[in-house]
Amino acid sequence: MSILLVILMYATWSSVFSLGKIALSYAPPLFLTGARMTMAGLLLLTFIAFTKRSSFRLSLKQMASIGLLAFFCIYLTNTLEFWGLQYLTAAKTCFIYSLSPFFAALFSYLHFGEKMNGRKWIGLGIGFIGFIPVLLTQTGTEDLLNAFSFFSWPTLAIIGAALFSVYGWVLLRLMVKDQALSPLMANGGSMLIGGVLAFVHSFFVESWNPIPVAAGSIAPFMKWTLIMTVLYNLICYNLYGVLLKRFTATFLSFVGLLSPIFASLNGWLFLAEPLSPVILMSTGVVSLGLWIVYQAELKQGYIVSSKGAPVATEASRDS
Repeated sequence: MSILLVILMYATWSSVFSLGKIALSYAPPLFLTGARMTMAGLLLLTFIAFTKRSSFRLSLKQMASIGLLAFFCIYLTNTLEFWGLQYLTAAKTCFIYSLSPFFAALFSYLHFGEKMNGRKWIGLGIGFIGFIPVLLTQTGTEDLLNAFSFFSWPTLAIIGAALFSVYGWVLLRLMVKDQALSPLMANGGSMLIGGVLAFVHSFFVESWNPIPVAAGSIAPFMKWTLIMTVLYNLICYNLYGVLLKRFTATFLSFVGLLSPIFASLNGWLFLAEPLSPVILMSTGVVSLGLWIVYQAELKQGYIVSSKGAPVATEASRDS
């Protein structure tokens, strides 16, 4: 399985930020999350019902894990993401999401015992420096929702979304590797549950009259929601689950640092957002950190070769 497949996945995934801003012009964030996730969950579970019905025989532990995945990776992640996306550009939202490797390194250390050696710390440090210029810039209506210092509430919401997203992926990796749960079943069940949670939340805080979709906009709302569902929920989510069998959560998150480049191009193409030289420059700096961490993980043997064996069988002795 080539690393080109990982890059292609993130190129597809990054387009969702631009498509999401289009969909948000027709419906509020919670309802959008509920519609997209419920649709995706039903499609995946229907597919499983016809192809491998035995997957529905779950233990209590597996069901509890799916519930946790639904709450963190689906409900919380997407609620925060789409609320923040209303006020930020697609490119900046995607770039802030690139904080994921920092959270992934922490969670992988706690859950999988993956060692943080000197090279990884250097890579993380370089990556963090690359984030600072983007965090210092505020665009659109973001400056009206300032929280403290140079942080706005939308920025903090996207940081929270990145945190919960990575924790969800770590849970998924545990479920796939330790509980023998298929990625399709884990994703399908969690998307359905997370979508229902978003619908319930939406009912109490968003205007249902009869549903929170702009008048005369049901058809375009459904079109963009369906496109996002196919690209992100059906293709990227499940491809990520497959890739976790070979690559670590830390490395996959670091490859995601390339996503802001694709998001900038998509924002320019779909939303007429100007290309940001700050984001492009910062992405280059952060990508240098990606390369350092990648080399460290190769040496430690955390990345699996195409034949299923670690690239290196002995952990690095570097301090």
